[in-house]
Amino acid sequence: LEVLSLVGSLERFSKHPLAGAILKAIQAEKAVSHDASKISEPPGQGMQGTVTGHSVQITSRKKLIKQQPDLETQLPPQAGGLECVILIDDQYAGIYRFRDTPRTDGQSFISHLSPRHQIQKTMLVSGDRESEVRYLAEQVGIENVYFSQSPEQKLEIVNAETSQANTIFVGDGINDAPALVAATVGMAFGQNSDVTTEAADVIVMDSSLQKIDEFLHISRRMRRIALQSAIGGMILSMFGMLLAAAGYLPPVAGAISQEVIDVLAVLNALRVAMPPKALTDFNPDHRP
Repeated sequence: LEVLSLVGSLERFSKHPLAGAILKAIQAEKAVSHDASKISEPPGQGMQGTVTGHSVQITSRKKLIKQQPDLETQLPPQAGGLECVILIDDQYAGIYRFRDTPRTDGQSFISHLSPRHQIQKTMLVSGDRESEVRYLAEQVGIENVYFSQSPEQKLEIVNAETSQANTIFVGDGINDAPALVAATVGMAFGQNSDVTTEAADVIVMDSSLQKIDEFLHISRRMRRIALQSAIGGMILSMFGMLLAAAGYLPPVAGAISQEVIDVLAVLNALRVAMPPKALTDFNPDHRP
């Protein structure tokens, strides 16, 4: 309980998604929170700080073994799920294990992307270890899987994919910020981090997959209306110029016609402000 209290005192300042699970455990166990100082959470490097005079570090098994190889023998065997290693005063204090579960509508959303939005390739790029990432990918139907990826590696993957086609990257943590900037469209779930919020082009406030579907429909509709106004206006203008060149459209009538064309283009563009009957066709309850 004391370890949980120390870790929780640090995690309440974290933006990592797993911090919420630890804070819930503190509430359930009624552990006491303490003041924390010297807090540091570099992207992809875990978290550390000082709590009641103790140095507390939260890191991964891989990074711990790299930093202190002699501690490897003290660690229990790896098991399924996510884990973080706790060090107190540079001594191994325990491991917290988490089991991630996909969203209930995750599989139906992934299967919805290709036929409805022409998404040709879906990838799961994560900093978690292979067993957990592959487990989640199988649950939602994603075949292209990248695991144990650092923020720099995520950036490389997104840059490579964006050089071949337009990309959408959806992330929710500080580690995703570089990839969010590099993607054609970066979408952030929630406001877990100011860095992520600044890096993203789109912010989904309530972390809903249905909101992503709405955004895709809205953006496609806006693009279609914009093209209609621009291309339609140019075609009508060219037709008017041909009539004027052939002598069928005098100057005054031509000027009036051009103004009418401009007004029609603007009126068509204003249709964007008129919401359609439905902003999404994604049914979260549908199971492929």
